[in-house]
Amino acid sequence: MSFDPLYLNLAGHIAGVDEVGRGPLAGAVVTAAVILDPDNPIEGLDDSKKLTEKKRSALAAEIKKKALCYFIARAEHEEIDELNIFHATLLAMKRAVAGLTLSPDRVLVDGKFCPDIPFPCEAVIKGDSRVAAISAASILAKVSRDNEMLAMENTYPGYGFAQHKGYPTKFHVEAIQRLGITPIHRKSYKPVQKVLNQS
Repeated sequence: MSFDPLYLNLAGHIAGVDEVGRGPLAGAVVTAAVILDPDNPIEGLDDSKKLTEKKRSALAAEIKKKALCYFIARAEHEEIDELNIFHATLLAMKRAVAGLTLSPDRVLVDGKFCPDIPFPCEAVIKGDSRVAAISAASILAKVSRDNEMLAMENTYPGYGFAQHKGYPTKFHVEAIQRLGITPIHRKSYKPVQKVLNQS
């Protein structure tokens, strides 16, 4: 795909940041920060939601191999309940940038808001489709979180985590009504609150 020319020729180390997992009823919100190597381009980067699972996994491996550096971070479900999802997401983004082994000259974040970081930062609407480094971050974050939720399928069978990855599908909502909530459910989210209030 062709990225926004506004961001193609920025000088220095440009870190892209994105998150996955604001909407689910369970699990962490996962973020990634990536500084790509302009001399080692990666073909096929795009918004992770537009890619197949197979393509995302292949690209994630290539990003980890070719990027100058990357870091995957998170805010746990307890932090989401304590802070709310907005502030927990910004905290996870801050952790992702802090984990980079190179100091970025500029940070580009998908969305409308920047985390509190000691680097120049710009929020880019639809950045995962406009900025290659943000696309790379979205892919790493999604593959990481999806893999975590696949593992939860074995830990908490019957909830369908392998299929819905924690999102509030009809099956998931009915499962928590039938089976109760697990330790990884977000207690501040309404469908979970409803089950807690009924127990």
